[in-house]
Amino acid sequence: CTDGYEFDAERQACRDIDECAILPDACKGGMRCTNHFGGYLCLPPNAQIFVTNGEELPPQRPETQPSHRVVQPNAGRTVQCTVGFTLNEHNHCRDVNECEVGNPCQHQCYNIIGSFLCQCDQGYELAPDSISCQDVDECSFSSYMCQYQCVNQPGGYVCTCPEGYQLQGTRMCQDINECETGHNCQDHEMCWNYHGGFRCYPRNPCHEPYVRTGDNCQSTAVCHGLPPSIVYKYMNILSGRSVPADIFQIQATNVYANSVNTFRIKSGNEGREFYLRRSSNVSAMLVMTKPLTGPREYVVDLEMVSHNVMNYRSSSLLRLTIIVGPYSF
Repeated sequence: CTDGYEFDAERQACRDIDECAILPDACKGGMRCTNHFGGYLCLPPNAQIFVTNGEELPPQRPETQPSHRVVQPNAGRTVQCTVGFTLNEHNHCRDVNECEVGNPCQHQCYNIIGSFLCQCDQGYELAPDSISCQDVDECSFSSYMCQYQCVNQPGGYVCTCPEGYQLQGTRMCQDINECETGHNCQDHEMCWNYHGGFRCYPRNPCHEPYVRTGDNCQSTAVCHGLPPSIVYKYMNILSGRSVPADIFQIQATNVYANSVNTFRIKSGNEGREFYLRRSSNVSAMLVMTKPLTGPREYVVDLEMVSHNVMNYRSSSLLRLTIIVGPYSF
């Protein structure tokens, strides 16, 4: 007799040996021993055995379909493996590594017993078919992904900045100081950088009847209604800055005994965007009372008038140019 059979003297024929009955540990690892003609099978405990007359088996639900099944047609007993398994040379069903056999996943494939799992690269998510990957639009998650503008790209996103700014890190925008990196101001002009751009102003802002003396414009004649001197200053602020906000301090450079100083906004405050708060006898603070939207330029004249006990009156003017940037950063 061949392997798996023994001679039956009474029947004078070979008969199958039931290895599962005579071998106490025929199968290892909790597998179940199933005898068949000429040998035996080691199957999972939940494997189902179907015995038919060669007819087609009824379809099984995916969640209940066994990994292995044994079919016993008229000619003998054979093993058929379900999807995800294949029969090896020992007549055992072994797992098929689908990830090595024509990788079905668009990105990453992970083999599991009887099946496989697909996983997508960063910036993608699994499509409803559980195989292909589709791009994730990170820009739609929140308006705070980028400080200025978020641009979605396959597998990720990038932040961009407006003209006059450069990207700092991955999401923040930093002002470019064009006065240091390059500008088109003339020799008789000075470059003033502000958030998002720059402007050119005359180095000598004095006009008749004023002449430049140091940092001041001094009057060459006593003209009724004109201050004897004008000081030019420049500053820049962000668009939409919260209010109220102290933005500029004016202070007397010359202090005389027995004199009283008063401060006022002489011009440039038609929209009542500013208020001048007196801090002491020699200083005052310019307060912004309304949010300003840029790009825009304000020219505000701040006047200090001095009186003394001899009824002597003098005044000085500070012309403040305020440049409001186009953005809040």
